Amino acid sequence: MTATSSAATAKSARFDQLTLAPATLQNLEQLGFAQMTPIQAASLPVTLAGKDLIAQASTGSGKTVAFGLPLIERLQSAGSPSAPVQAVILCPTRELADQVTMEIRRLARARQNVKVVTLCGGVALRGQTVSLEHGADIVVGTPGRILDHLERGSLSLVGVNTLVLDEADRMLDMGFFDDIAKVVRQCAKDRQTLLFSATYPEGIDKLAAQFMRQPQTIQVEAQHSEHKIRQIFFEVAEHERLHAVSSILAHYRPERTLVFCNTKQQCRDVVAVLQAQGLSALALYGELEQRERDQVLVQFANRSCSVLVATDVASRGLDVQGLEAVINVDVTPDPEIHIHRIGRTGRGDAEGLALTLVSMDEMGSVGKIEVLQGRESDWQLLSILTPAAGGPLRPPMRTLQIVGGRKEKIRAGDVMGALAGECGLTREQVGKINVNEFSTYVAVQADLAKKVEAQLSRGKIKGKTVKVRLI
Repeated sequence: MTATSSAATAKSARFDQLTLAPATLQNLEQLGFAQMTPIQAASLPVTLAGKDLIAQASTGSGKTVAFGLPLIERLQSAGSPSAPVQAVILCPTRELADQVTMEIRRLARARQNVKVVTLCGGVALRGQTVSLEHGADIVVGTPGRILDHLERGSLSLVGVNTLVLDEADRMLDMGFFDDIAKVVRQCAKDRQTLLFSATYPEGIDKLAAQFMRQPQTIQVEAQHSEHKIRQIFFEVAEHERLHAVSSILAHYRPERTLVFCNTKQQCRDVVAVLQAQGLSALALYGELEQRERDQVLVQFANRSCSVLVATDVASRGLDVQGLEAVINVDVTPDPEIHIHRIGRTGRGDAEGLALTLVSMDEMGSVGKIEVLQGRESDWQLLSILTPAAGGPLRPPMRTLQIVGGRKEKIRAGDVMGALAGECGLTREQVGKINVNEFSTYVAVQADLAKKVEAQLSRGKIKGKTVKVRLI
């Protein structure tokens, strides 16, 4: 590995200081990007120069732009069905791959006809194969599904000039090393390789040694301003832990909260307690089927669910805007993972709460967090928590599932049109509309949901009657 640099002290810099095409700069301006984040300011001069890079940066730090811009700048003759795949982005989960795909498409608007194809499990292989037959400039996907296409001959990576490993630490945690190695070996040898990781486990060095050429290393200090994220620690006895979560929620009343557990059994236990108390809570852990996982994530993102209880691996790639609070049911032994957890709140100009429950056995882990953050923790007693007025937390929206999606050529505008025409809803009464391959999910104002379900079931979308159900 060559020189290591840190982006911890990188000063804010503008994109127009980089050697980017005028159309790219104009697109960035339209997207609202002016100042670079620390990871972008530190990495873009390296990646635009064509060098390999290892960057330590968490979700929400702007890393997709950091690897997306150089990837797009290197594209040749985009949009031709006969042109080879030129870039591959490997992600640990389907959710992250979908988010990355959307961001790459936005960044690529300055180029003509850039085709981005997502290849993940949980979706039929046939539809993906057809998409590849029509040509792909950039492929985003999970290692296992990309390997499936390589083995079936529906995908070739011999023309790849940029390979990105996004959230490499989680891919290693999930046991993807061998799959990653098989994919990488099918890429062109003279490619540029960019590796992004929130933490730095031993496997990163192994990946770098095998597949990278003199990579430069950049580290963004994983710290959060005391003024942006207020961190509070509560000492609990083991028997108090689960009910302490509901006490915190009743006291602070955040509209949306992400609750972290170290095990999937604890996820189930926390959700059972919260649901028994009338709260809208859902669990996210590794054993969920893709359909269940999709529905959980959609409901949390569109404000139909107040509390999402998740393990670290299951939540990876989840980037929800406007998250008011994070609760750690137990302390993670890795202080960097703690920093990554609490960084989900307090994004942009918003402030956030990070609330951690600690038993006597976990005090050593809190000490590690204090050393990493360079400050002492703020402790409070559980006894200060008193229920605020207003009764149980209720989400403002409910989610409707419509049978039919992209395969039936349904678009978000079609759904909004039906809700306005058939149900008389205004745009303010409708939340996020997610059109998937076979299903469409739409959030509507909670007190109108049952009425809308009945009206839409009797109406039509794009001239066709559809099946609708309230989740």
